[in-house]
Amino acid sequence: MTATTVLTARALLLDMDGTLVNSDASVERVWRRWADRNGLDGDEVMKVVHGRQGYASMALLLPGRPMEQNHADNARMLAEETADTDGVVAIPGAPEFLAALRGLPHALVTSADVALATARMAAAGLALPDVRVTAESVGASKPDPEGFLKGAAELGVDPADCVAFEDSGAGIAAARAAGMRVVGIGPRAGFHAPDALVPDLTRVRVAAGADGEIRLHVG
Repeated sequence: MTATTVLTARALLLDMDGTLVNSDASVERVWRRWADRNGLDGDEVMKVVHGRQGYASMALLLPGRPMEQNHADNARMLAEETADTDGVVAIPGAPEFLAALRGLPHALVTSADVALATARMAAAGLALPDVRVTAESVGASKPDPEGFLKGAAELGVDPADCVAFEDSGAGIAAARAAGMRVVGIGPRAGFHAPDALVPDLTRVRVAAGADGEIRLHVG
């Protein structure tokens, strides 16, 4: 029996892929094709790509390649991913979790661009949060904390008073660098020591407390 962790916050910052939406099938298809085109091992590529913007993953995988080529490839792959929503579904508990956040400060902080975020959330039957930090909003990809810091700023909440929900090592590192506590979702998160870890969002309960406080029961 997993113990329940109780966290309090004034805002929640939510990753999308692997956290709200299971898009692994689409990600695998697109990135394995890219790996084949570039003579790389698909399994090794998949160890790197989760949580980062595509150009940042490419820079790690092909360190000698010009960054403008990475950005051009990234644009093509975003279009491929946006068109490929086969198998994209909500993470268990995500609809109820988002419903519980109505009226509470929260934001989406994703490495996807607007088109991809819109397509994947729609395919999963989930409503986009009103506040969104997407690839277009930042100059640096996770694990840089810029996206999480922007999300906190847009909500008017100190980063230390935020809890981030993440599934990837890059995302957890970004949230930690922003000074936030982290709830890890799914098996990838378990390798990166989040403050609390659950298999999916069915194990998270949200309650509005006094003075705008959000109380999370995780586990």
